[in-house]
Amino acid sequence: MAEINSLGYVGLGVSDLDQWQWFATEILGLQVGQRDAQGMSLRMDEHQQRIFLEENSIDDLLVAGWELKTERALEEYVAELRDKGVEVTAVPPQTLQRRKVEKAYACQDPNGFTHEFFFGPHVARLQDPFRSTVLKSRFVCGELGVGHILPFAKAGKGEQTVSFYKDVLKLRVSDYIREEVMPGVLVDATFFHSASGRHHSIATAENPMATKTLNHLMLQVEDLDDVGLAYDRTVKAGIPVALELGHHPNDRMFSFYARTPSGFNFEMGWGGVVIDDADWEVRSYSQLSDWGHKRNVIA
Repeated sequence: MAEINSLGYVGLGVSDLDQWQWFATEILGLQVGQRDAQGMSLRMDEHQQRIFLEENSIDDLLVAGWELKTERALEEYVAELRDKGVEVTAVPPQTLQRRKVEKAYACQDPNGFTHEFFFGPHVARLQDPFRSTVLKSRFVCGELGVGHILPFAKAGKGEQTVSFYKDVLKLRVSDYIREEVMPGVLVDATFFHSASGRHHSIATAENPMATKTLNHLMLQVEDLDDVGLAYDRTVKAGIPVALELGHHPNDRMFSFYARTPSGFNFEMGWGGVVIDDADWEVRSYSQLSDWGHKRNVIA
């Protein structure tokens, strides 16, 4: 049975490419692979593109790009989606060039953003290795993919979204967190992993008050010091910190969250769990963080 291996790329619509180029390189530690009139490619490893930015006033998530290991697996997976009644379309050649992949298909999820399924990511030349101007170590990427995203489910679509990720996309439930973060406000989040085992590549929670689809994009680094250094860069640059340094109980990630130029958050983390399904136990947690992650009010 064909299944998704990892979250291979993420596409964002952003209104200020110049600000994002500075932010991506000087704060996050990404590398610009290419920039033109249509947008920008950002690198995290040997792939030519892991995050792409398109100039777009939406300032939000556009695409989640899911990698399958072979063309045969991709075709089998897409056939299964169609058998389930999902409307899947082939990504045209011009868009494949922008995505920097060999073949891809696309569908919409219940919340209106696009999921793409691909194989054959374009890899950079040996003489052009990934270089960050600020990272001490490297990103935890490669086989595990970009990191993770948490797109909100629209009001009334929480159960439908969980079902879509689990039963249609065949992502595997990692665990749940249910916490009353303030009186009368319950966060009910479900976390999903793919075949590669990163604790979660996507999570979802219903938030009727959300003004954006994307709550945050997580990037993981190999060295704990790079979380601290990124925190210092963020504070020095005057970027609003949404959640201070802290630790999650489910994926055991040490991290902080801060605001991107588009208004959603990024999470910079270290130490996340890689799941072995042979001995993994799905659990339900009663708190988003077991220490730290003090929540700041951001205007």
